[in-house]
Amino acid sequence: MTTQGDNSSMLRRSLLGALPAMAALAACRSGASGTAAVPGPGTADSTAQGASRQVPARQAGVDLPVQPQGHVLLSVYGLPARAGLAPAVARVGEVLLEALGVLRKEAEAADLTVTVGLGPRVAALAGRGVPGGLELPAFAREERSDRTWGGDLMVQVCGRDAAAVVLADERLGETVAAEGASRRWSQAGFRLPGNGPVRNLLGFPDGIENPRTRSELDREVWLDGPGPFAGGTVAVVRRLRVDVPGFLAQSPVRQEEVIGRRKGDGAPLSGGGPSGRLDLSAKSARGRYLVPAMAHARRANPNATGSGRMLRRGYDYRNGPDDQGLLFVSFQRRLRTFTATQRRLDEGDDLMRFVTATASGAFYVPPAFTPERPLGAELLGERS
Repeated sequence: MTTQGDNSSMLRRSLLGALPAMAALAACRSGASGTAAVPGPGTADSTAQGASRQVPARQAGVDLPVQPQGHVLLSVYGLPARAGLAPAVARVGEVLLEALGVLRKEAEAADLTVTVGLGPRVAALAGRGVPGGLELPAFAREERSDRTWGGDLMVQVCGRDAAAVVLADERLGETVAAEGASRRWSQAGFRLPGNGPVRNLLGFPDGIENPRTRSELDREVWLDGPGPFAGGTVAVVRRLRVDVPGFLAQSPVRQEEVIGRRKGDGAPLSGGGPSGRLDLSAKSARGRYLVPAMAHARRANPNATGSGRMLRRGYDYRNGPDDQGLLFVSFQRRLRTFTATQRRLDEGDDLMRFVTATASGAFYVPPAFTPERPLGAELLGERS
């Protein structure tokens, strides 16, 4: 079911065996939509864009809740051969709706969100330009395998209770497996408590350069316009194994040079406070850039890549001392936002020598699906 070093199955077994009473928490808080949701306008974000058009409800687990929950279990599945792909997607959407309907009544304590994405093979069925419809290209420092690259279906379960997240993922996995889906890989992750950016395994605050305001999110993350993909977004998921001991063996000064930020508060080396914008032009009295040329904050900065901004909602993971790092999850309007950034990192980034990708995929995250608007309707030619 999973690749070597993935401890998700072990975690499931331990929780399922030790906490059977938690099953009632394996629920997804949703209204009529095919995804779990949270209170507020993002539950079914269908704000009218003028009198003549209404944006379909957006999936939760992307920009809502604003502060990501503490736990995630992200699973990627394969669907049957191409000849049966379209009906398989339709059936999977139906059974997911049924499962969520059973689970949603007891979701209050779990605070779960479920986000579903469709891979390149499914997107290709539309026969026209679909955002995120291309395979991710090869990048540097990747350990590729057939099971951990690509995939047809992504199911991301997030919540504040680890047991509830695992049990919900188990229920949903069993549901889609009954329709012929096979789990390719999965990964559990966690975020340390706190509001705003949280510290990663390297000890640095993470997720500072994210779009945050509604206008920024609409411009950088969500697809709009009169086309069929309004209300969707593009997700990139990457499991990045990080040589944490090797990084921490560097001097504190060198660690900050590699990242481009102060370790204490995350403030950019160019000056200012923790939330201050990176000044790529700032130099010392001797004419040296305050943020080094190969610092990660500089190389990944959207002003340097010219590719737009992505919403990163990553989680740390630890399968063991030799397999720990970042479960990278980003949402953006165009796949190029990620690929242009990653290519720039490959060209020169001091952090990348500590990082190896062991799983990867790109997925189109459609609007929330309902009985009236099936999963992937805009791809498969079914209109509500």
